Amino acid sequence: MKYYFLSDIHGNLPALEIVLKNLDNDSNIIFLGDIVNYGPWSNECVDLIDSLKNKVTLLGNHEDYFINGICCPHDLVHSFFNFCINKFNRFNIISNYKKKYSFLDYTCIHTIDDKKIFYNSDININGNFIIGHSHQQFHKNKNNFNLINPGSVGQNRKNLNIISYCEFNYSQKSFLFHNLEYDSSIVIKKMIEMKYPDICINYYKQMRS
Repeated sequence: MKYYFLSDIHGNLPALEIVLKNLDNDSNIIFLGDIVNYGPWSNECVDLIDSLKNKVTLLGNHEDYFINGICCPHDLVHSFFNFCINKFNRFNIISNYKKKYSFLDYTCIHTIDDKKIFYNSDININGNFIIGHSHQQFHKNKNNFNLINPGSVGQNRKNLNIISYCEFNYSQKSFLFHNLEYDSSIVIKKMIEMKYPDICINYYKQMRS
């Protein structure tokens, strides 16, 4: 039985579809939050994930934004939020997402203490965690505990054309990182077609350069 960890899809349906086509049909998938916002297909991503049999869906900060109708004050994030929430109507589904999930001796959660954690972040942990949020793929060992981040499926901020996720290998008892390449121009074309604010479109264009 295979377990995969996907995070930070951010309304990017083409990237999500590509990942799912690369997984076995009976795979167990833990979604680590931020399925919604930013990309043009938040409703569709929620529906596709909801249709899967062996999945766990966790709350991210962007699900919290949508549920509560309140976003952080950052201009860019607020521009995305104002545009995307008006087109979203799957609140009943995301309201049932879990805050955390236990996998073996790991706690799966969107992030720890609402922090954006990177590989070089100075953080003390008292257990094993699998997190998302920072969009950076890494395996960090601290205080003899493991911190895993599979990276972002839908919004790789170094190269939007790269889809990142990870797999747990039961035979080796280890995590395997995966990266797939796709043409993210379809996302930007859809954003332009839907008349996203310029600040949002330019942000995505910069991630392709």
